[in-house]
Amino acid sequence: MRPVELPPAETSLPDLFVKRLQEILPQQRLHDCLQSFTHPRATSFRVNTLKAADPEVISGLRADGFLLSRVDWRSGTYCVPPEQRRALTDTRFFNEGMIYIQDLSSVLAPMVLDPQPGERILDLAAAPGGKTLQMAAMMENLGELSAVESVKSRYFRLKANLERGGATMVRTYLKDGRAVGAQVPARFDRVLLDAPCSSEARFNLNDPKSLTHWSLKKVQESARKQKRLLDSAIRSLKPGGTLVYCTCSFSPEENEQVVDSQIRRHGDAVAVLPIALPLSNLQPGLLKWGKRAYAEQLRHAVRVLPDAAMRGFFLCRIMRNR
Repeated sequence: MRPVELPPAETSLPDLFVKRLQEILPQQRLHDCLQSFTHPRATSFRVNTLKAADPEVISGLRADGFLLSRVDWRSGTYCVPPEQRRALTDTRFFNEGMIYIQDLSSVLAPMVLDPQPGERILDLAAAPGGKTLQMAAMMENLGELSAVESVKSRYFRLKANLERGGATMVRTYLKDGRAVGAQVPARFDRVLLDAPCSSEARFNLNDPKSLTHWSLKKVQESARKQKRLLDSAIRSLKPGGTLVYCTCSFSPEENEQVVDSQIRRHGDAVAVLPIALPLSNLQPGLLKWGKRAYAEQLRHAVRVLPDAAMRGFFLCRIMRNR
């Protein structure tokens, strides 16, 4: 592999992390990825249609002096410059739940899952609730949406965000998601699992604390928990149902390898489905990492490559066949 010249600021990333990125990402994307760990991004937010409509919110924010840009691939989603983030959180639109600040990469997961009004949906690791609230709005508060969170402090943050956002059809549960599939097998039409991970895509070189807990051991520990969560998610699905597995990690151990382990466990009872997104910063799922080869169908997974607008993200859509 040809050596990549790193921008000076990025050399403070862990050496092993950078080495692994060089093997995971296309070489022509590596520089932009490394730059993304230090450059401030615009703050993105969604208009919460459970509480307000676009025209009311956007005209009000513009009248207050916010410099808005519309996200062309998702209606009701906008950005403001990074220096306006704090002011945005002081507006009545934020405090009354009419908008929700959410990373653009995070917005993708409910889009790919595509929950419909009247369906029975599970969000298996739901806090802080942005995706849960997004799904409730997509479902127009019709149906059943169960949100599970295992960490007590995060659970109460989830409940507060859903209450402020007007998501009245959500039932929240403080419990370990790894047990859900055995307790309510074949119950849900769709499942979202944004799995707890090593959070590599959230590294910020302007905040050294964001890097302090990373290690290969952390990656491996996360992967062990993710495998059990994904098994639980699959078991909770009805035959014919679909789930989206996603993380904000680059590591194949937490992404393709986790899904591959469940393909091996469940065999042809599960299948990875293609994902269509209107983005150019996408990479197909890896079919090999180190000495391990993954199931061919993992080519349908996608890795969102970080850039000036979006953080890195991994998405995989899975159907339960029987």
